[in-house]
Amino acid sequence: MGEGAGRARCKRRPHSHGERDRVRGATYGSMSMTSKPGTYAEAGVDIEAGDALVERIKPFAKATARLGAAAALGGFGGLFDLKAAGFADPILVASNDGVGTKVKIAVETGLHDTIGIDLVAMCVNDVVVQGAEPLFFLDYFASGKLVTDVAARVIAGIAEGCRQAGAALIGGETAEMPGIYAPGDYDLAGFCVGAAERGNLLPREDIAPGDLLIGVASSGVHSNGFSLVRKIVRDTGLSWLDAAPFDPDRSLGQALIEPTRIYVRPALAAHKTGKVKAFAHITGGGLPGNVPRVVPGGLGIDIDLGAIASQPVFHWLAKAGSIGQDEMLKTFNCGVGFVAVVAPHDATAVDAFFKAEGERAFPIGMVERRNAGDPIVTYAGKLGACQ
Repeated sequence: MGEGAGRARCKRRPHSHGERDRVRGATYGSMSMTSKPGTYAEAGVDIEAGDALVERIKPFAKATARLGAAAALGGFGGLFDLKAAGFADPILVASNDGVGTKVKIAVETGLHDTIGIDLVAMCVNDVVVQGAEPLFFLDYFASGKLVTDVAARVIAGIAEGCRQAGAALIGGETAEMPGIYAPGDYDLAGFCVGAAERGNLLPREDIAPGDLLIGVASSGVHSNGFSLVRKIVRDTGLSWLDAAPFDPDRSLGQALIEPTRIYVRPALAAHKTGKVKAFAHITGGGLPGNVPRVVPGGLGIDIDLGAIASQPVFHWLAKAGSIGQDEMLKTFNCGVGFVAVVAPHDATAVDAFFKAEGERAFPIGMVERRNAGDPIVTYAGKLGACQ
């Protein structure tokens, strides 16, 4: 579990791996150890802070309870009962991810409350695209020095993301590692396990030429491309406290920290209709890097860029960073965070279904046949952000 305070079943408990008991009067080389005994705190690890964090996060974990998640806290591992969750013959689907350098914006602005939602979203959206229901989540929070209030705010965001996704937060780890992270810095990793009944996984094998792509709007940049975002902010000379050029009612930090949208509930509901052949989560690589992952060999996609609803943040990034269309498309989601592949006669129903669930959905392209050597992805029109 690493140094610091470990947590199982949402309880972080102190651990100190690899250390031997100190023997009074022993020597190491020429250094006498008869002086004042050393402590873990003197080395920079505060077990008491970890214990305080445990008490702060208990209500957050409790709020994510769901069928199948054991109620007791304090074990060494998190438990989940698939039968109690209603599965008869399940296939497990697992995913892990982080939030990349977006975490630096949280650190530099002090806006720690939603970065945990990003962490959950990056994992659960990858699980649901395979037709699986996210069941439980575990997190890893690492810092040089544990600041209880900051960690509690981050974990509260993780719990909120789990609540939105219907997943139980059943475990995690808080690692305090002085010398590895700079003061104030922290990093996150998340792990999600979901399940689908055998025979109900996506993508389906009947994807065919003429099938349509339904795009579902993103909430902004989500959690990819932030090394480039941060470079653009530096190059423009703006601070996180300045009004966002694309959203003057918010500071630049507030606008860019907007959390990744979680598509689990509408996607699962759409999947249950039997009208969806595949889903794609638009993360690193953008539309051209993610939609082809669910299309069988011999097929490709044609994307109507003019059909994609434009978002001001991407206009600003393209202009302020002098970013061309191809670079925008492979770096950012450009306004589409999720895609459904459907038969033509089901497109209207699925489009309307996502809208009824509170999502902005719109047709953005088509599946086409491809010969060997043909480009898998082609485009019609021009991306609004680059006009």
